Amino acid sequence: MTDSLIFHVAQLNPVVGDIAGNLELARAAHARAQEAGADMLVLSELFIIGYPPEDLVLKPSAVELCREAVETLARDTAHAGPAILVGAPWNDAGELRNSALLLEGGEIAFRYDKRELPNYGVFDEWRLFRPGDGPARPVTFRGMKIGIAICEDIWLDRVPRELAEGGAELMVVPNASPWRRTVRQERHTSFSSWRKTGVPYLFVNQVGGQDELVFDGASYGVDRDGREHQLLTDFETGQATVGFDRASGRFSPHSPGAQLSEGLEAEYRAAVLGLADYVNKNRFPGVVIGLSGGIDSALTAAIAVDALGPGRPGLVRDAAVTIYLAREPEGCARLRRGAGRAL
Repeated sequence: MTDSLIFHVAQLNPVVGDIAGNLELARAAHARAQEAGADMLVLSELFIIGYPPEDLVLKPSAVELCREAVETLARDTAHAGPAILVGAPWNDAGELRNSALLLEGGEIAFRYDKRELPNYGVFDEWRLFRPGDGPARPVTFRGMKIGIAICEDIWLDRVPRELAEGGAELMVVPNASPWRRTVRQERHTSFSSWRKTGVPYLFVNQVGGQDELVFDGASYGVDRDGREHQLLTDFETGQATVGFDRASGRFSPHSPGAQLSEGLEAEYRAAVLGLADYVNKNRFPGVVIGLSGGIDSALTAAIAVDALGPGRPGLVRDAAVTIYLAREPEGCARLRRGAGRAL
């Protein structure tokens, strides 16, 4: 039995449909995890295809390409080095699953299929996937029993309870959890059912904008006694290494804890990230905005510049607004502070 494990958390920004590009992101993260001496690299929900994939997963060729990408990743683990936990759509005898695959020793060592498929608000997973069969059970990884769950699984009681009853000593949770103003409170309140099991957990979330959604990352770990370790900040990609001690049930981050955005700062950063990814992932050359002279126009100009950079084409000058604010970082900073007070 091992007394401890080291996890490398990769909070990245996958692009929906860019399977080859997402694979390269995963392989680069695996190289960093190996340098950090990690036992396991953890990536987010449906990482290989990106979230939310919508009807793309109904294309058999896309799902097959995802399988090939996962098999390529598995081969990367053939020799000594970290295992990989990665999310991908999976064709299981004609049934499509939202799966997390544990890759070790050059092969797919274990597969967990999401049990709780959300079907409300922006989610429509019931239309796309079949839920996992039977009770959730942990996998023994290097001598430690680890429960794997996927996003919605930990918002409800069933999966955490089943994993705890199966002897899970730690739970690892890949997520694609969108940001909203109340998300931190919702996560900490709703995950109380998870904490009642007394099992520590590692929450790994994706970052980035996709259509109307923004994913904030903000990955963290929770000890057996409920103490939280904020591993990575919000609205930024990043990677962190964290140890886990079996006896104490505690995490020990290898770097100082991260800080999260609050209030208007969080809203501003969400808007910037959402715009940046919408423009860049669609390969638009720039944006065109109209400036009327009001604070809303000034704020729009600041968001556009922070999202796309001052050198991007498309900013239209209006005599009522001095466009130098859209060219000079210090001017933009003053504008944002003023806008925040005005709002």
